Amino acid sequence: MTDVLLYQTNDDGEVNVVNGVMEMAGGLETAVYLSLFGGNEDDDGSSGGSLGWWGNIDETDPAKEQRSETQYLLRALTATSNNLRRVEQAAGRDLAWMVSAGAASEITVAATIPGVNKLKLSIKIVAMGEEKTFTFLQNWKAEI
Repeated sequence: MTDVLLYQTNDDGEVNVVNGVMEMAGGLETAVYLSLFGGNEDDDGSSGGSLGWWGNIDETDPAKEQRSETQYLLRALTATSNNLRRVEQAAGRDLAWMVSAGAASEITVAATIPGVNKLKLSIKIVAMGEEKTFTFLQNWKAEI
């Protein structure tokens, strides 16, 4: 099974179109990106309702609904070293569905601040015995 490949750019996610066809990917790239940054920026992850992610509309099992708490925190918290742990924990919760669904056996998240108002998320996912790493450099958008 493949998904449209979403990749990160300086102004959020993007897709490639080659000869009129969207580039596809068979890995976890798109699922990881959507889990962390694909939700509603105003959704703090605590409830569904009108702020919930559009992809949850048809989901009947609340345990399978996805949130992007990581994305929300990057607008709600200031870029400080103390808030890195909160972002790491949120990213872990945003990605935990992969373990619950059996798509991964282990997920590790590390966050750093590589520059002013920047967040670097380094994610290691073990899936089917194979280790995959993902790195996201995201703008920290909280107003100070």
